[in-house]
Amino acid sequence: MAVSLQVLYSTENQTTFDHEYYAQKHMPIVGEHMGPHMDSVLVIKGLAGGNDTPAGFHAIATMTFKDQAALDSALAAAGPALADIPNFYNGQPQMLVGQVQG
Repeated sequence: MAVSLQVLYSTENQTTFDHEYYAQKHMPIVGEHMGPHMDSVLVIKGLAGGNDTPAGFHAIATMTFKDQAALDSALAAAGPALADIPNFYNGQPQMLVGQVQG
């Protein structure tokens, strides 16, 4: 059964996020270390939370995996990606593991 890992970068507490670094440096690190285990990755840059409402997240990355074993392997290889987070985000990202529904 396919599973996903979402990494959510909240805008709470006036956090900062370097989108250029994230796209040009961080995502290649993710691809190098976690990519062999992933089926897909999609990154959304937060623009708004609705009409006249600021975005609640700087960005959300969604990665999908064939099964839990593939996700476990990706997480085991994620050390360099996790260590890189302070280079572009000064908060604590939230993570959500989920079951892909269709």
